[in-house]
Amino acid sequence: MKIICDKTTDTLSIILRSGKVAESDEVRDGLIFDYDKSGRLLSLELLDASDQVSKPRAIEFALAET
Repeated sequence: MKIICDKTTDTLSIILRSGKVAESDEVRDGLIFDYDKSGRLLSLELLDASDQVSKPRAIEFALAET
Protein backbone atom coordinates (compact mmCIF):
# COMPACT_ATOMS: atom_id res chain seq x y z
CA MET A 1 0.00 0.00 0.00
CA LYS A 2 1.20 3.48 -0.84
CA ILE A 3 -0.16 6.86 0.24
CA ILE A 4 0.60 9.98 -1.79
CA CYS A 5 -0.25 13.48 -0.62
CA ASP A 6 0.24 15.92 -3.48
CA LYS A 7 0.28 19.48 -2.19
CA THR A 8 0.36 20.93 -5.73
CA THR A 9 -2.89 19.25 -6.82
CA ASP A 10 -4.32 19.07 -3.26
CA THR A 11 -5.06 15.36 -3.62
CA LEU A 12 -4.60 12.40 -1.32
CA SER A 13 -4.21 9.03 -3.05
CA ILE A 14 -4.25 5.63 -1.38
CA ILE A 15 -2.93 2.93 -3.68
CA LEU A 16 -3.98 -0.49 -2.42
CA ARG A 17 -2.45 -2.64 -5.17
CA SER A 18 -0.69 -2.17 -8.48
CA GLY A 19 -2.58 -2.78 -11.68
CA LYS A 20 -4.09 -1.14 -14.71
CA VAL A 21 -7.16 0.99 -14.05
CA ALA A 22 -10.09 -0.22 -16.15
CA GLU A 23 -12.81 1.87 -14.53
CA SER A 24 -13.10 4.85 -12.21
CA ASP A 25 -16.15 5.76 -10.17
CA GLU A 26 -16.72 9.03 -8.34
CA VAL A 27 -18.65 7.61 -5.38
CA ARG A 28 -19.35 11.10 -4.06
CA ASP A 29 -18.07 14.57 -4.94
CA GLY A 30 -14.29 14.49 -4.77
CA LEU A 31 -13.87 10.79 -3.90
CA ILE A 32 -12.79 8.55 -6.76
CA PHE A 33 -12.36 4.76 -6.66
CA ASP A 34 -10.29 3.04 -9.35
CA TYR A 35 -10.91 -0.60 -10.30
CA ASP A 36 -9.10 -3.16 -12.45
CA LYS A 37 -10.82 -5.23 -15.16
CA SER A 38 -11.83 -7.86 -12.57
CA GLY A 39 -13.57 -5.23 -10.45
CA ARG A 40 -10.95 -5.22 -7.68
CA LEU A 41 -10.37 -1.88 -5.98
CA LEU A 42 -6.91 -0.54 -6.85
CA SER A 43 -6.90 2.93 -5.36
CA LEU A 44 -8.82 5.81 -3.84
CA GLU A 45 -8.27 9.47 -4.64
CA LEU A 46 -9.55 12.33 -2.52
CA LEU A 47 -9.74 15.69 -4.25
CA ASP A 48 -9.45 18.96 -2.29
CA ALA A 49 -7.79 16.95 0.48
CA SER A 50 -6.89 19.97 2.61
CA ASP A 51 -10.61 20.80 2.91
CA GLN A 52 -11.59 17.25 3.89
CA VAL A 53 -8.70 15.94 6.02
CA SER A 54 -7.50 17.78 9.12
CA LYS A 55 -3.82 16.89 8.58
CA PRO A 56 -3.45 15.40 5.09
CA ARG A 57 0.36 15.16 5.39
CA ALA A 58 0.28 13.33 8.75
CA ILE A 59 -0.14 9.55 8.59
CA GLU A 60 -0.71 7.19 11.48
CA PHE A 61 -0.31 3.48 10.89
CA ALA A 62 -1.83 0.95 13.29
CA LEU A 63 -2.44 -2.78 13.20
CA ALA A 64 -5.59 -4.07 14.84
CA GLU A 65 -5.04 -6.84 17.32
CA THR A 66 -7.04 -10.01 16.77
